[in-house]
Amino acid sequence: MKFLKKSDPVLAKLFGKVQPSVLRPSKNYFESLTDAIISQQLSGKAAATIFKRFQGLFPGNKFPTPAQVLAKSDIELRTVGVSGSKASYIKNIAAGFEDGSLDFKHINKKTDEEIVEMLVKVKGIGKWTAEMFLIFSLGRPDVFSFGDLGLRNGVKKVYGLRKDPSPAKLKQLSAKWQPYRTCASLYLWASLDNK
Repeated sequence: MKFLKKSDPVLAKLFGKVQPSVLRPSKNYFESLTDAIISQQLSGKAAATIFKRFQGLFPGNKFPTPAQVLAKSDIELRTVGVSGSKASYIKNIAAGFEDGSLDFKHINKKTDEEIVEMLVKVKGIGKWTAEMFLIFSLGRPDVFSFGDLGLRNGVKKVYGLRKDPSPAKLKQLSAKWQPYRTCASLYLWASLDNK
């Protein structure tokens, strides 16, 4: 926070005014990616409901394994509110875990770019989903998702811009926050909840 206070006084005005989310990185990467797919383009409440129903398709209190998910038909997945395309994407992820194309053994030795590159090879995982995985599942410290609408709206609000920030403006601002762009992102998202 000291670094961000010094490098960007405008962003620093948020400190103490808003409460950002606390990162709780997950070790169940299959669950995290499944949750990310289910959450795409849904409100948090709707996504949480569907995610809970999805888990209810499987016995026990643990999140299902990739093999268990692959054993379900798309129709079964759709009965709990997962769209046809999302059912397909979740199965693509499960297949990646099963066949080893999604290899997380040495994840801590991989760069953010290497992880994004690995993830976007799976149909259904785009750059935004991969970046959210870096932030919320791995707790990587220097991630800023230029394609995230919430971050663009946060920048617009915090910096008093009349128009949406251009990619060049986002790049210029986020350069000030390196190597702590994740922290800046959390504050920008929180600023949107603070009227």
